[in-house]
Amino acid sequence: MTDELTRTPEPTIPAEPANALEPATPIGPASPIGPAEPAAPDHPDESPIEPGLPNEPPPLEVPGRDNGSTPDEVPPLPGAERSAEPPAAPRTVARLIADALRAAGVKFAFTVPGESFLGLLESFPEAGIHVIATRHESGAAFMAEAYGQLTGRPAACLATRAVGASNLAIGIHTARADSSPMFALVGQADRGNRGREAFQEVDLAGTIGGLATWAGEIAAPEHAATVVADAVRQATGGRPGPVLVSCPEDVLDLEVPAGTVVPVGRAPTARLDHDAMRAVLQLVATAERPVILAGAGILRARCSRELVRFAELLRVPVVASWRRPDVFPNDHPLYLGMSGYFAPRSARDRLLEADAVLAIGCRLNEPTTFDYRVPATGVPWAHVDLAPRVAGHGLTAADVAVTADAGVFLRAAISRLERGVLDVEQSRRREAATARARSEYEAQARVDGGDWSGPGVHPGQIVATLRAVLPDDAIITTDAGNFGGWLARGYRFRRPGTFLGPTSGAMGYALPAAIAAAIVHRDRPVVAVAGDGGFAMTMNELETAVRERVRPVVVVFDNQRYGTIRMHQDRRGGDGVGTDLGPIDFVRAAEAFGARGVLVDTTDAFEPALRDALAGDRPTVLHLPLDRRWISVDDLPTARRNPAETPSAGAPAPPSPGSIEDRAGGATLTDPRSPLGRDPNDTHNEPKADAPTDPDDVGGS
Repeated sequence: MTDELTRTPEPTIPAEPANALEPATPIGPASPIGPAEPAAPDHPDESPIEPGLPNEPPPLEVPGRDNGSTPDEVPPLPGAERSAEPPAAPRTVARLIADALRAAGVKFAFTVPGESFLGLLESFPEAGIHVIATRHESGAAFMAEAYGQLTGRPAACLATRAVGASNLAIGIHTARADSSPMFALVGQADRGNRGREAFQEVDLAGTIGGLATWAGEIAAPEHAATVVADAVRQATGGRPGPVLVSCPEDVLDLEVPAGTVVPVGRAPTARLDHDAMRAVLQLVATAERPVILAGAGILRARCSRELVRFAELLRVPVVASWRRPDVFPNDHPLYLGMSGYFAPRSARDRLLEADAVLAIGCRLNEPTTFDYRVPATGVPWAHVDLAPRVAGHGLTAADVAVTADAGVFLRAAISRLERGVLDVEQSRRREAATARARSEYEAQARVDGGDWSGPGVHPGQIVATLRAVLPDDAIITTDAGNFGGWLARGYRFRRPGTFLGPTSGAMGYALPAAIAAAIVHRDRPVVAVAGDGGFAMTMNELETAVRERVRPVVVVFDNQRYGTIRMHQDRRGGDGVGTDLGPIDFVRAAEAFGARGVLVDTTDAFEPALRDALAGDRPTVLHLPLDRRWISVDDLPTARRNPAETPSAGAPAPPSPGSIEDRAGGATLTDPRSPLGRDPNDTHNEPKADAPTDPDDVGGS
């Protein structure tokens, strides 16, 4: 890139020999990178807020971010859809909270009701917030988190005192890991009984609140407005996240002082540092092996289209951060896969071998950076984020840090790049290297190869069927576990806002997240993918889905085992303590909750079952038995053979058979799952001679 691109805001590009420079235009038909790509790729940034609103600008503006306003404009309170002015009649603390949250964009609240916050329950509908009862507080928190992750708007989850807040904890932690805006409102013991070991008493802000981005307590009616205003700012400003508000029961029904208004704080909008932006462009443009690491900040800013244009102008490949595979169209020739657990080597190698790294809207967590090895020591890197990484805990700050919304940065950078030039020879070298890496990715992303004659399904072919059947706007949610490796590696996401997965690694997430997604987008298919361990933790929420009249499809891979942990046990050479599970008839369980259940005992039976489920009038659970020899996408069965054959040395023998009947289809299945306890014929505990030793080859939660 020429020096003028760095030095002047309006560069005049000098004439250069035709063989030295070329315009920084998007990849065209003659590009060696791959097939022609249009300047505006065919994956419209559909509105994640409401269905059927493609390309609509977001209805809320977030304080602390430049939302496309001019430097002199100040964005309003996020989601401010109605006035924060108090009604004429006196109102209670509970009603003040409800009105303030509704003004902040909250439309849904998920809860297991408790007597300690009845005032809030009564006030929410009056304020226009739809309250949904869940079967467990963890389900409520997961639904609120998924709603925030999918839409960018906060949702609320409510629980009672110590016991309810403890159950919310896993969702609060997940919201913080995912940077999802969320309000956790918890009823507290009466103020007069505090310190007496009151019923379910605990310091909520000081304990469970430690998992949140911010926590506070409303100690008196006159403090309510300030506490709530602080909560709104912390949840939605800058890097969003969960906040916890402790609400003593005796305070909620008290009236706030007349004229009380929740302060509508307007955080100053950070101006884009154009000098820093030019430094980022110079860093990437002059590198030989640069790479872009893109995270959830791209999705939140709804600027995937701009990221594609930016990458094309610079001829730089893109790697998605862990569990953010929908940040960039996976079919694009510049996409090299998702980092983290189950990452293809194309992604890992490019990140580790890069001579410049640009992280945009990415938190650079442990899985994404392969145990903090990215960026590699001594490699210059830049970080564009609402909260760029600071030095500490053995981690270094970026060489160039830009505090900005990802969309604001990309739009300004594109405007500048379109007036600049790139070195043609360097560009060609980049394109050739990226084409090789892309070819490697495409080979590694094929997970449906090989024949499987054993019991149960071929997980890679299940994923291939999902991709073949589902439309591009279908939403996939996932749980934690090795089963997710086939999805992470083999499913091609083509549109943003089509995947929900917890970067916290929390089990039990898939179904509640799918319910939240189905509530937001009732006209789009939603499919949850889970293992038997994680699904069983929150499968009671099927009744919530039935009651709310949403119809997600749940695909359950069942190996009757906590498979990821068992894999780690086997690597240590020890016994599988605590990881073998008993059988669950998920078909009957689904029917008991009012949903459909179908046992899918072969790979060929999956596609018709999936199509029937998508056309159904209620939630459907597809129960897929999985042979235990399918360890992970990187540790496949050593021999694809008939289970009647003698197993080779070091390979697990087929478990003892059983039988399950599918009342929906009348089919029977030879159950690939062993009975509870260790089968003396199961040699899975023996370390396999060809098992991978590199901890990055496989992973899970």
